Amino acid sequence: MASLKERLRNGEQVLGTMVTTFTAPDIAKILQVCGFDFFIVDCEHGAFTTREVANIIAVARGIGMPALVRIPEMRREHALKFMEMGASGLLLPNTETAEQAQMLVDCTKYAPLGHRGVSLSRPHTDFKKVSGSTYMPQANDETILMCQIESRKGVENVEQIIAVEGIDVAFIGPNDMSQDYGILGQFDHPDIVAAFEKIIAAAQANGKWAGAHFGGAAPLKPWLKKGMQINMWNSDNGLLALGAAAITELR
Repeated sequence: MASLKERLRNGEQVLGTMVTTFTAPDIAKILQVCGFDFFIVDCEHGAFTTREVANIIAVARGIGMPALVRIPEMRREHALKFMEMGASGLLLPNTETAEQAQMLVDCTKYAPLGHRGVSLSRPHTDFKKVSGSTYMPQANDETILMCQIESRKGVENVEQIIAVEGIDVAFIGPNDMSQDYGILGQFDHPDIVAAFEKIIAAAQANGKWAGAHFGGAAPLKPWLKKGMQINMWNSDNGLLALGAAAITELR
């Protein structure tokens, strides 16, 4: 099975969703069966315990479903802990500087790219005895690092952010971005459109990828045609609400 990064390199568009609420490890199986290519566990806004995230990632690894984590903030212990659990990658919220992006790389990539602590025979190696000299470069290559651009400052610095070696994706947070621009929810506003286009161009110029997370399908669809390859739609509780709303047809 091709890894998520291999699929992106092959030019595929991949679609994920955000896990914000449900802690049952089977959420990984459910989302895979529904057709999603990956998911991100939201540890910025979600109330997950460390063990709950570890259990979700363990099931995801067992079925070959890429599971990433949105960390609460850029701190070494957050980045390292989730990588040691076996996460496929990390999303750093509200990235505004190249220095933040570089710290993400430093904490999650092994030398020579970074200074991730070496502790093998852990969940991230499926508890196998591995050769560090073989495993560590492979892990560096396969791990996906995403910087969420969701402010004016982030847009202004996006070229420097996405140019950091080891950063793979400039990922747009439309709600926070439009809030920061003073036009909350106006995703077709010229300023927001220009910001999106600048982010896509910066990613493409650096041989990287761009994407966004929308709650609805309508605002996402136009951008699928403009070079955004790794995107997210809705969330676990949002999808439940959509399905539950169908009950009105029975009343």
